[in-house]
Amino acid sequence: MGESNQDLIQKADGAVADMVSGGGYLVPEQQKQFFEILIKESKLMQMALTKSMKGDRLEIDKTAFLGQVLVPANEGSAIAEDDRSKPDFQKITLQTKEFIGETRYTYTQLEDNIEGEDFGNRVRSMLGKAVARDVEDLIINGDTSLPPTTKRNRLLRQMDGVLKRAVTRVVAAGGVRLHKGVFETMYRAMPAEFIREGMAFITSKNAAFDYASTVANRQTALGDKTLIEKYQATDFMGYGVVPIPLFPENLGGGTNETNVLMAELKNIVIGIQRNIRIETDRDIRAREWLVVITIRLDMNYQHEPAVVKATGVLAA
Repeated sequence: MGESNQDLIQKADGAVADMVSGGGYLVPEQQKQFFEILIKESKLMQMALTKSMKGDRLEIDKTAFLGQVLVPANEGSAIAEDDRSKPDFQKITLQTKEFIGETRYTYTQLEDNIEGEDFGNRVRSMLGKAVARDVEDLIINGDTSLPPTTKRNRLLRQMDGVLKRAVTRVVAAGGVRLHKGVFETMYRAMPAEFIREGMAFITSKNAAFDYASTVANRQTALGDKTLIEKYQATDFMGYGVVPIPLFPENLGGGTNETNVLMAELKNIVIGIQRNIRIETDRDIRAREWLVVITIRLDMNYQHEPAVVKATGVLAA
């Protein structure tokens, strides 16, 4: 005879209890492993600068010398006041917002999965993968102007993401497939002082595929290489062209367009508060075991003017 539902619930609760301390917060080692899952499962978070926050607010100092610094030396004389370059001290602030999620196991699913010492790890991994997907969606597509008409909109309207925040340097592609001309226009729009080795172009999977197709169609060694490697997106002038699965492909009047961003990807800062809470409960009417996770996070650019956005790129 199988275990009673009560025994199953006690085992499941015990597995989760091993991961948390008082108040349901993940213990430090479990926090570390949960963060690793989040980053591993999110393509954008792997490339961005991710900060583990002690509290709900973090100020990040940045010092930038923009403009000319050097002047001819004049022995015996100090640099004239007008020739002195002053650092531009700036701060960005991350102010986390709270999000809650719930997943459910039926009693049958619980019975099928409870055995073995790694049940707690499977729960943590399952939650981490699901949360990573939603966090990446929020970081990319967040838009505080969205109406709260759908479950997804209610998530996305909590903060502006990387696409909405990129406003200083915007170029219109004009409803074309992604090709080198779009990249050339974006590159010309990026001021020279912001060009960095770590820069890349990020866009939707279909747009990246379109660009890879144009390269593969060339009668060159690069074209052959791209074709053989199954249309893997290539580089433009040494800067990677990276497809991000959750980039939108339903923008524009025809709901068939996407955006492209050119940026140093460490310019994107994602802050996640360390105190991640996991709690359990059960719904005896539905015969389900519940796991509830609470997480706090925010994002921003370190320097938004060092980002170029192209709009009106066909993706469907």
